[in-house]
Order: sequence, then C-alpha cells, then structure tokens
Amino acid sequence: MNIFRAVMLACLLALVPAAFGQGEAPPPAVQPVLATRPLAELPPLSLDNETVRIRIRPLTKDEVAAVAEAWMAELRTTASTLADVQTQLLTATGEVQTRLALEETNLTLQRNRVAERLGVVLASLQAKGGDIKDMEAYVKAVTASAPTVGSPSALWIKFRTWLTADDGGIRLGLNIFKALMTLLAFWIAARLVAFAVGKAVNRFKGASQLLKSFLAGLSAKIVMIIGFVVAVSMLGFNIGPLVAAIGAAGLVIGLALQGTLSNFASGILILLYRPFDVGDVITAAGVTAKVTNMTLVSTAVTTGDNQKITIPNNAVWNGVITNITGNPTRRVDMTFGISYSDDIGKAMSIIQEVITSHPLTHKDPAPVIQVAKLGESSVDIICRVWANTPDHWMVFWECTRRVKEGFDAQDITIPFPQRDLHVYHHGGEAPRLAPGAAG
Repeated sequence: MNIFRAVMLACLLALVPAAFGQGEAPPPAVQPVLATRPLAELPPLSLDNETVRIRIRPLTKDEVAAVAEAWMAELRTTASTLADVQTQLLTATGEVQTRLALEETNLTLQRNRVAERLGVVLASLQAKGGDIKDMEAYVKAVTASAPTVGSPSALWIKFRTWLTADDGGIRLGLNIFKALMTLLAFWIAARLVAFAVGKAVNRFKGASQLLKSFLAGLSAKIVMIIGFVVAVSMLGFNIGPLVAAIGAAGLVIGLALQGTLSNFASGILILLYRPFDVGDVITAAGVTAKVTNMTLVSTAVTTGDNQKITIPNNAVWNGVITNITGNPTRRVDMTFGISYSDDIGKAMSIIQEVITSHPLTHKDPAPVIQVAKLGESSVDIICRVWANTPDHWMVFWECTRRVKEGFDAQDITIPFPQRDLHVYHHGGEAPRLAPGAAG
C-alpha cells in the first residue's frame, strides 16, 4: 500500500508541471551548425516537422532520397533496439520489468517521432517523382506493431511516461481542449457576425428579407469554416493538405452537381433582382402559395390548405413569376349578370351602393361600374374596385353576397344559360325524315 502511495505521489509530481505549463514543449533551438550541415547527416529528432518541410523543399529527388535512406537507417536502429527491449520484457520480473517497461515506452515514442519526420521526407520524395512504396510500407509495418503487455505496474509506467511526454497524453488533451474552445469561440463569433450583417443589411433601403437571411447565413458559415480549419491546426495536423483536399473536393462536387449549381445561380439572381420576398404570395412553377423560406438551391412555399412545397430555384427563375402581394393595393374584379328584361340603371345603382358603403373599399381610385357584354343569356355588368392587398378576397366575397341580396330585394334576376327551341311544321304536319335517316 505504501508503494502504491509513493507511485501515485510520484505521478502527481510528474503531472503538475505539464498540467500547469504551456502544454507543449518549445521546439529545440536550431544551432548554427545544424543549419549548415546537409539534412542527410542530421538526426531526425534534432528538427521539428516544419523545419524538415522547409529544409527539404529545395532539394532534388536524389538528395531527398539520400535523406530518406539515412533516416530509414535511424528508424531501423530504433526499431531494432525497441524489439530487443520488448524481447527482454517478456521474461523480466520485478524492478527489471519496471525499468524495461519505461525504456520500451521511451523508445516507442522515439520511434514514432522518427517515423513522423521520415513521413515528411517521403511525401516530398513522392512529389518529386521518387518511388516510396517499399519505404512507406516498412514505416507503416514498424509503427503498427503492437506493444508488449507486462504487469500492471509496468503498464502504469508506460501510461505515465506517455502521458507526460512532449507529444503524449497531456499535450493531446490540451490540444483537444484548445480545439474545442476555438470552435466555441468561432461559433460565438459566427453568431455575432451574422447579427451584425443582418443589422447592416437593414440599413439599405429596399433590401429584401431573403437577401438579409442569405448574407447573414453565408457570413456565419464562412466564419465557422475558418474556425474548423484553425481548430484542426490546434490538434497538430498540417492544414495544407486539408485546404488542398477541400479545394479538390469542391471541384469534384461542382462537376457532379451541375444541376444543383444551376439552382444556386438562379438563387443568386433571385436575391439580386428580388422578384419576391418572404411572406409574399406568388405564382411560380405552376404553384400559387406563400413564400416561407428560401435557400440558394430551393424556395419553400406553403399553399392555402397548409401544404409545404419545395420548388427548385431554377424552375422558379426560368418561368413566369407573379407576385400577387407584391404591391400594397390590388384591384378587385367582379362581374354580375342580369336578365335582358331587368332595369340596367337600377342594377348599377345597387352595385354602386354596395361598393361605396363597404368599409374596406377605396374611394380613390374611384370604382368603375359599366356594362361590359351582352351575353347569350345575360347582360354582364363589370365592377372594378380597389382595396388593400390583404383585404382582396374579403371585399370580393362580401360585395358579391351583398349585391345578390340587393338584386333579390329589387326583383332583379340573375339568369342562367338557356336556349329557345323553335319547331316549324309544313302544312300542319310534322316534318318527315328523309329516307334512310335515323329517327
């Protein structure tokens, strides 16, 4: 029990400096002698990855191959030493096992660091036309070997050594914490940027709600993408290949989604020319409905019976767009038919009284009531009156009902289609059918 407490105390003393330090040991300073010596003559662990990447960039393929061979030898030596220690660890006991476990952990970390630097060299050699297939397979096989399993105390020593190493658990944990805090900070920044962009767009007269939502959402997404790239760099990854992969993926996606990009372009044009806005009732792509939302790819509308329809922006932009509620006022068109025997003046007076007495109709422009057509069964009187756009259908329905009630009170009929059939007889006898005609 006392041994266990002593081990725990030693672990805490080992963890405290790393936990309250910077979390990442500064890279060793490059001595002038290292900066002038050929890269193949330098031990891999004397340089960090970024220094290796910079130093190897101007070298030719043969020079890079020489560096790779030299560092492959370093990796083989480290791997061989590690294998010897692991072999001894299989039969060791007591303090010898503990010492060997600590040595195994340190050699494993050293081997992984050498393999990491060598990976930078192999990537440069492949980019310059070299064949790295065999060397890459060797590095992968050596670093993927499973560690030996010892006693619980040996495993604890391995874990503690890995935890307190420069590139071990504490550094990894701090990097993950910094990455999460970076994402949180950029998420808050994205919300603030979206809010600020929305406020800025509101200052421009004529800016639509669609444009405001688009710019605010786009700015937030850009900030979050930048935050993601920064967070990945916090984890110690090289973001150069990530950015290149994002660019290549964008090209492939662009070629594969040409139809979607067409919708995207149509969405941009809709935002720029603003034929409608959120909340407007439109007729587009054969659908009459209220616009509820719009993205760069599609427009979401809701019909009068509460059906939600998503229309591709390409179908909206390439067809006729009718914005029913685009103006504050709208004309209400009504037609009333009376029979030929009714008084036209009386009928027009009833219509005039109903229209002028309705509280939702406009007096300016003045209503238009005229005889429009002499139909087959009726005399058609048109009525044109203006009202606020939201009141259009209420005016239409209520005025139609009141006119019908007024006609009924004044005995004015609204005829239905009818025909008069005249039958002529010759000499008082019914007409005879021609021979062979069907009766």
